[in-house]
Amino acid sequence: MARRQQTQQEWATRTARDRTDAPARGRLLDAAETVFARLGHGPATIAHITVEAEVSRAGFYVYFASKDEVFRVLAARVRDTFLAAQDVPGVDTDDVPAVAAASTAAFITAYAHHLPLLSLIEQQARTDTEVRELWEEIRERPVRRAARYVRRVAAQGLAHPVVDPLTLSRAVGGMSVEFARLVAERPAARDDAVRDVTAMYLHLLGIGAAPQQ
Repeated sequence: MARRQQTQQEWATRTARDRTDAPARGRLLDAAETVFARLGHGPATIAHITVEAEVSRAGFYVYFASKDEVFRVLAARVRDTFLAAQDVPGVDTDDVPAVAAASTAAFITAYAHHLPLLSLIEQQARTDTEVRELWEEIRERPVRRAARYVRRVAAQGLAHPVVDPLTLSRAVGGMSVEFARLVAERPAARDDAVRDVTAMYLHLLGIGAAPQQ
């Protein structure tokens, strides 16, 4: 009996993982972001999402229980995107100018891409507790993670921050958001925005210029 229960639990865990990784789920999430950005949260419907994704309504309910659930999953995906922007594969984490340039580029690009959804997440956070918690994570977790990195490189003597690391990270985050809004309106401004924010970041870190992007 215990063995059968264990097998059932393993099957349930595997099925949940398979559903999470399924291509149809990814299409639904991408379609949902497109629909929410185009129509807004209120007017958007499950029918709009399934048509955009070319997935049946029954297929939608395999992965999500409601429109609100898919919206919350999208908010969590955006949060994870910003955390991933601070991972710089192929860059030596002790090369502070290179890390600053790569992470700034990734953050600005991601924020500009997801800007319509971010505006909706902020709006929904006023009335939905779960979305509010995700919105706080979107705003705070990348900042605090960046502050930890600044503390580490400062302790190693690789940077000489002119202000407290958390204050510095908030300032750089705020600049990145403002420049990302500009890039969303004018994509051609992306390289200049990354260069300028990186230069200001490095100035606050008290170190030299970043490599050219």
